[in-house]
Amino acid sequence: MNTLTKAEEEIMHIIWRLGPCAVGQIRDDIEKNEGQKPPHSTISTMVRILSEKGFLTHQAYGRTFVYHPTVTKDEYSRRTLKKLASDYFEGSMNRLVSFLVEKKELNVDELNDLLDKMDD
Repeated sequence: MNTLTKAEEEIMHIIWRLGPCAVGQIRDDIEKNEGQKPPHSTISTMVRILSEKGFLTHQAYGRTFVYHPTVTKDEYSRRTLKKLASDYFEGSMNRLVSFLVEKKELNVDELNDLLDKMDD
């Protein structure tokens, strides 16, 4: 799987949240959340790169392209988490969770919630 840069990941989070959208909608969302609208060419380049990497596809409506994610947020999260476990915890999710508990990034209630979800 291709990896995303931080900027590409931010664009994907917008697209996952908005659903199919055009460059203008992405720019509007960034302006709403950051107070400044990025140049059209910047976002257009980013979505083109995301398309080349296989994260987006598009449909043309005249001169407007509407972009659709080809990877769900859950799927990308799962792949990223597996890569994290592989790169830093010898592929062990148990070691990753143990690390989070030891570093107090995951408390007992959250751990119990995870265990409950596993039982479902």
